[in-house]
Amino acid sequence: MVATPIGNLNDMTPRAIAALKGADVIAAEDTRVTGQLLKHFNISTPMVSLREHNEHSMAEKLVARMLAGETIAQVSDAGTPAVSDPGALLAAAAHAAGCKIIPVPGASALTTALSASGFVSPHALFYGFLPPKNKQRCDALAVLKEQSFITVFYEAPHRIVDCLADMAAVFGPEREAVLCREITKTFETIRRLPLGELAAWVASDSNQERGESVIVVNAAPKAEKANGADYDKILLPLIAELPLKQAVALAVSISGAPKNALYERALELKNSAKGKEPSA
Repeated sequence: MVATPIGNLNDMTPRAIAALKGADVIAAEDTRVTGQLLKHFNISTPMVSLREHNEHSMAEKLVARMLAGETIAQVSDAGTPAVSDPGALLAAAAHAAGCKIIPVPGASALTTALSASGFVSPHALFYGFLPPKNKQRCDALAVLKEQSFITVFYEAPHRIVDCLADMAAVFGPEREAVLCREITKTFETIRRLPLGELAAWVASDSNQERGESVIVVNAAPKAEKANGADYDKILLPLIAELPLKQAVALAVSISGAPKNALYERALELKNSAKGKEPSA
């Protein structure tokens, strides 16, 4: 499994070149794209096409060749095979047949964008490509909205404007994100802004709609826990006059605090008040 450059050919590692030269055959996502890479590095190893639509059938054929003693080098058009690209089915078939899998690490848009984001979190989720249609995309984003980890998305140029607009609508316009476009290429763009501003910036500049993009969205801010007297000045007069749910809803609109935290605090105050009531 050989990683290849995602743009800048100087990112090709000596080990990757040696692996491609030493293989009996190269399984390439698009032989025309890989052909340009091989030409640049004077690699004459023959190629076969292994892409999304033929990966099942080609995996069987290539595993048979491995079992006969041949070495297969798997590459995608750019980056690391099997990461939002073909390759996983071939690796799975090779594992099942008892063949040896050798990863040759290198360029990856995922880790490159994550390292350039400047976001600090012990956890990150690689989501890959979101659904292409608005409803399904927003539904998928809604599941991720409150998660306490960085999330990394890939997006195609013709969907980047709509995707960022949906992210701003679902995550909120103030959530910070980084757009990494055309990474390592001539017109590389890395821009960190709140999602609302980022969506507007891309929508206003058609150049930002060209090329492949990685979007890194910061983790959801930690919800504050309402404790002690943090929100008591708002809650106490409200729960004295209104039903609990109505009081909490009004407190949320006044303070902007998390609903769950205010509800918990309101319950504490209400129960405390009951405990102080004189017995009959």
